[in-house]
Amino acid sequence: MCINRVPGRRKKRPPRIGRSRGGVSTKIHAVVDARGNPVRGLLTAGQVHDVTQAEPLLENLPIQQVVADKGYDSPQLIDGIHARHGQANIPARAGNHYPREFDAHEYQARNLVERFFNRIKHFRRIATRYEKLDVRYVAMLSIALALIWLA
Repeated sequence: MCINRVPGRRKKRPPRIGRSRGGVSTKIHAVVDARGNPVRGLLTAGQVHDVTQAEPLLENLPIQQVVADKGYDSPQLIDGIHARHGQANIPARAGNHYPREFDAHEYQARNLVERFFNRIKHFRRIATRYEKLDVRYVAMLSIALALIWLA
């Protein structure tokens, strides 16, 4: 018999990041350098849109060129990159009424980000999200990022 528990009351669940019908979900947002090493990362709930985290990721970073996918197609983000004297190489979304030019050859550098996320998936604890608390998940993610830097 448990002394701490009041009969008939459920134990409170630990706080989780994102919750949907499919279960717990999270997104890892990351900035990588020209070698594919992580520079900065954020963790958000799975339902949060990617472009909302772009400004906090790029804040106080010296940028020359930003290569991102269509999820980051936002006039505010692109204007912010140009204001910092950087070049935005982001393709326009299909429904965009004002398509922009982008360099397809330089866009191939985005594979560094994809390869980085594939390296993260090698850490089983990160890929399957065993931790229930976001603080613990961020701690395990930090360890994985440090190990990637050391490799």
